[in-house]
This record gives sequence, structure tokens and C-alpha cells, in this order.
Amino acid sequence: MTQPHELYTVERDVAAELSATTAAPVLLHVLRGFVDAGGAAELVAEHLLERFPSRRLVTFDVDQLLDYRARRPMMTFDVSRWRDYDAPQLVVDVLTDAEGTPFLLLHGLEPDVQWERFAAAVREVVERFGVALTVGLNGIPMGVPHTRPVSVTAHGTRPELVDAKGWFGTVQVPASIGSVLEYRLGRWGHDAVGFAVHVPHYLAGSGFPPAAVAGLRQIQDVTGLSLDARALEPAARQALAAVERQVSGSEEVAIVVRALEEQYDALSETLGRPSLLADATGLPTADEIGAELERYLAEQHRPDDA
Repeated sequence: MTQPHELYTVERDVAAELSATTAAPVLLHVLRGFVDAGGAAELVAEHLLERFPSRRLVTFDVDQLLDYRARRPMMTFDVSRWRDYDAPQLVVDVLTDAEGTPFLLLHGLEPDVQWERFAAAVREVVERFGVALTVGLNGIPMGVPHTRPVSVTAHGTRPELVDAKGWFGTVQVPASIGSVLEYRLGRWGHDAVGFAVHVPHYLAGSGFPPAAVAGLRQIQDVTGLSLDARALEPAARQALAAVERQVSGSEEVAIVVRALEEQYDALSETLGRPSLLADATGLPTADEIGAELERYLAEQHRPDDA
């Protein structure tokens, strides 16, 4: 394997300032390209970059990592010329939270190729800057109603890092670089956790701010960072109000939502059982969940025609 450090460059001045701090930073990763129902991770990344000061620390060589034919960047054509090119990026920025604590944010497009080399490169960043905890986030489509609290599946490299109670037993789903990164970091002796926010499947294709609020709160709880999740609450309330207006205008949709509410409430009563996906609740099996994620992913990322 080509050396991982050849995959990225580091801003020396920013690196020196970060290394001079005494506290071990947290690394958050929110990469676009895989399942992110409701735009949960994307909304969180936008919130963090807009609200907190940032400096570029690491820039990855996207030409080595992306398949441009599968995910073509956008360009702007203006009358008779190409006016703009939305060049893809994959970077690590240093941000400072509301209390002045620095943390790292890995964001941009998920690599299409060289996953192991990329994971090894992130490991170098983690070890160089003494990262104490790596945290990932994404949204997944689920058969849950928008009228109930947003639920989350937490996972981590050690049982002590997350709540052991979850919504799933054993299930196989398509891999993402975020899940591979967590898996590899754990085997390299580094702490890592991730949060999959459950987004109502009928809202998975559009932005769903309540999912971002839930994800950001999970990140705050596990890291101790002050990330101003309350700033997203007005958008979350507006989104729920808009959904309610749509539901009230369709009896067919209202029936579906009521059925999901009954299913959700029945499932909530079984908390603490080894497997929450009991046949009696009518919830999907592990195979059905995997198939649904594959279908959703295929719809979101159909490659362009050659």
C-alpha cells in the first residue's frame, strides 16, 4: 500500500497551534455520499461550519479518492462561458466550540476508492494530534413516526462508550467509510463511536432538522462540547409543523402515521429485551432492514450514464 501520509497535506501553522493546546481534541466525521436520511449529518456539518470559527488543518487529495464519473461535480454555465466549478473536497478543519474548546471536523465527500489507505491516513491524524475520541453521525430511514421523539442507534468500539440498549440485533447493511473507520480505529486501540439517527422513512429524502438536533445532542453528550444544538430547534419546529399540515390534508397518510405510532409505542414497551425487532410488533426483520437501506442508497446515488 502506498504510504498513507502521501494522501494528504497538513497546514503547519495550524498544526503547531493545535499541538500546543493541552487538551486532547475530539474528531467528528460527517461525510457525504452514503445513507444520510433527512440530511441529518449534512445539516449538522452546515450548522457547525456556519456557527463556529474554523481553520483548515488537513486537505486530502480527492483526485486519488473520488470516482468523478459516479458522482460528477456541478458546474455553472453562464450564457457563453463556464463561470464556476464546485470542486469536491475532503478536509479536516479545526473548529472552536462555544466555550473555546478546539475540536476537529472531517467533512466533504466520502471516498469511492482506497478506503483502507484513507482509514490509515485518518489514523495518522488521530495519533499525531492526540485525538481522544472519534465520533461519526448519519441518518437512516426507519419505520418510525414523526410524532414521537427522534430515536438513535449508538455504536462504539468499547461497550463503555455507548448505551448497550439498541433497536437492532444482528443485521448486515452496506458498508460506509464512516463505519469502516470506526471499525479500524477500534482495532488500532482508539476510542470511536457513531450515531445513526432514525428518520421517518417517508421523510428520508428531504431535510429533516429534528434529526440533526437529535444527532447534535448525542454528540454534545458524548464529547462534552458546547455546540449550540438549540439554534437548530426553530427549524425543527417549522419542519414538524409543515409535515403536520401535509398529514392533515391526506387521510391515507394519516392512517399510515397512526399505524407507525402504534408500532413505535409497542416497541418502546419492550425496551430491555435482547431483540427489539420482535415479530409480534410487525417491525421489519434484519434482512428487510438491510434491503431497505440498499434500496434507499441505490435511489440516492445512481451513477451518471457513461
